[in-house]
Amino acid sequence: MTKQKIIFICIHNSARSQMAEAYLKHFAGDRFEVYSAGLEPGNLNPIIVEAMKLENIDISGNRTNSVNEFIDGHIAFDFVVTVCDETAAERCPYFPGQGKRFHWGFKDPSALGGDSGDKLKQ
Repeated sequence: MTKQKIIFICIHNSARSQMAEAYLKHFAGDRFEVYSAGLEPGNLNPIIVEAMKLENIDISGNRTNSVNEFIDGHIAFDFVVTVCDETAAERCPYFPGQGKRFHWGFKDPSALGGDSGDKLKQ
């Protein structure tokens, strides 16, 4: 059985798209080949690394990826999912090419208030 290819995209590939990639790999990695990328890749958000650890999913070794690494078409994606927060006036990345496109908006975890304990709860 050929795995369907999916990419999750947000601005920095430091939190939302990383979480989406990790969850899908964890729960359905046998059915999907999963990637994530960002428009302006940054560093992994340490709060997200900790939150995923609480879910028994280790993303501490992940690196952030640029959408430019995937735009050349060397991977034909079946699904492209943006996870940025359009309501906060974020500019969701456009990803050219084939594949069904979906938007699944989430607030930016780096914008959450409070200390690290409060952020983990959110």
